[in-house]
Amino acid sequence: MAKSHLHALAPDVLEGLMAGAVRTRIPAGSVTHREGEQGAHLELVISGLVRVFVTAPDGRTMTVRYCRPGALIGVASLFAAGFALPAAIQPLVDTEVLRMSSTMARRMAERDVRVALAFLGELSERVMSFIHEIPGSAFATVRQRVSRHLLDLAVQREPGRDRGTQIIVPVSQQELADAVGTVREVVVRVLRELRQEGLVRTERDQIVILHPARLVAMQGWNPGS
Repeated sequence: MAKSHLHALAPDVLEGLMAGAVRTRIPAGSVTHREGEQGAHLELVISGLVRVFVTAPDGRTMTVRYCRPGALIGVASLFAAGFALPAAIQPLVDTEVLRMSSTMARRMAERDVRVALAFLGELSERVMSFIHEIPGSAFATVRQRVSRHLLDLAVQREPGRDRGTQIIVPVSQQELADAVGTVREVVVRVLRELRQEGLVRTERDQIVILHPARLVAMQGWNPGS
């Protein structure tokens, strides 16, 4: 809760918002919500890592959001008329979420400006995130997209799994291809290039980042910004 946009709400407000909420464990790989699904839903990620992804007509997928502990999922569905989910939702690892009552959340947002502002904060963050995602997906090379998703997933590394400055990313080559919207063969070629340059090492169902700073530089990001 401390990482959520709801963290500043008074205890009594939170208690009302959580009325009827159900804590649920979801196994890795399960698709909890499918593209086109209708109806409001609201979930708070307690632990784990969830991806939101879209699917092309040819079956390729592309990840558009990673939801980490503290992330709210489904806020837009509370307020959009005729809402239909534009993407699917799937945990990448075993995940625990708090499934909240969408009816209660909407009712409290209408009655309490503090709840409304918390949801506005979440929605504003999502808008800015998706705007930044457009150039990252439309203009970046596959090499940049692969590097970026490796860095995104590396944030979720488990304590004690670092080997010096190396970072282990638990992802298969197929999962990485699905995340960046390409085919496995292209990812294999990109990883081979990165491996030859000494930036990564590939292992079974995981990739070791040897030089994260060089991967960051590849994106044109300023690490100090």
